[in-house]
This record gives sequence, C-alpha cells and structure tokens, in this order.
Amino acid sequence: MQGKAIMCRRRNLTKGVVDRCFASSVMLLDCAKLKHWNVEQKFNDMFSFKQDYMPWICLKDEDRDSIGLFEPEWNDFDKLTANTRMLHVTRRKTQPWKAGLPIDWRPAERFRLFPPVAWLMRARRHLFGEYGLLGNYKEHPDKNQTNLFFGLLKECLDKGIVTEDMLRDEMQKNHVRHDAFEVLEQTPNLNPPGSPPLNLAA
Repeated sequence: MQGKAIMCRRRNLTKGVVDRCFASSVMLLDCAKLKHWNVEQKFNDMFSFKQDYMPWICLKDEDRDSIGLFEPEWNDFDKLTANTRMLHVTRRKTQPWKAGLPIDWRPAERFRLFPPVAWLMRARRHLFGEYGLLGNYKEHPDKNQTNLFFGLLKECLDKGIVTEDMLRDEMQKNHVRHDAFEVLEQTPNLNPPGSPPLNLAA
C-alpha cells in the first residue's frame, strides 16, 4: 500500500472530468492506521447535522498524504473490459436491471453553473409529483454489462441462491425490470470460474 492508510481512486464527474472527491465506494484499508475512524460516531454526527455527508464519503476529512491511488480497474466506473476487476454501475438511468421501469429517484436540484435548471427541476417536482415527467430507465449502452448482470443472476437462479418467486416479487415491486425472464433466456452463460466471466477486449 506504499505506506498509505487508504487506497482508492478519484471519482469521475462526467466524461474525462475528475473532481477533488475520492471514491470511497471501493477502498483498501490499513486498519492499524485508521484508529481515528469511528463509524457509529460519524453516523450520529451526520444525523445530528454536525457532519456533512459529502466531505465524509469523499474522504475530504482525511490527511491527503494518507491516501494513495490504485488502478481504476479496481473500481471501473461504467467501463467493462478484460482488465476490469470491479465494475461500478454509476449511471442510474441505464442500470441494466431497471430498463423500462419508471424512474424512481430524484435528480439533482442544484446546478452551480446554470441555476435556472435547478429552478425548473424543483418546479417539475412541485407541479407533477416526485417522479413526474422523468420517464423510464433506458437500456444500458454496453450489452456486455447487461450480460454480466444477468449472467450472474442466471447463476444465482441455477444454484437456488435466488428463486423465481423472489425475482417475481422484486419485479412486482419495480425493483427489477419486468422482462427479466425474457432477458435471462437470451443471456449467454458466463465462462467457468477461474477465467474472466465474459470474453472482452482489454
């Protein structure tokens, strides 16, 4: 770990743009160097408004010299190649398991560069309801990412880890796309353990 307490990667904002936030979604931690961490206290401080969420998850409260960067493949944001070790599906609108379902999350209502967009988003919510006019989730643009998710789901069904009844229940709750069984039928089996799950270019 190069003497660091935390290994992670920086978070992407948009295509090619990186902000000062570290992505704490995947970290390698040297616990002996993090004795000042107290998760329960942090949660209590957050709910009593003493701790702001964003600086905490962006690791902005940590000594910058204690943070090192590992290769992006250990937390690949919406990118799946033969080198990917952990895939992070960050774009909500194209999450492979939600395609076709009505959008059920609230988009950001703060836009520093052009505040009128924020005013429009707030007006939309007040006039048309929490999710009014937001439309539906879209198909993921990378078919391989859909194949990976449904290939893993197929394995879980085959092994009884997930049952058809469980899947139907989640479909009824709009947690999983309603054509999940049809997608599963068209999804190729993943490669055997010990090799990459899909045949992908590096």
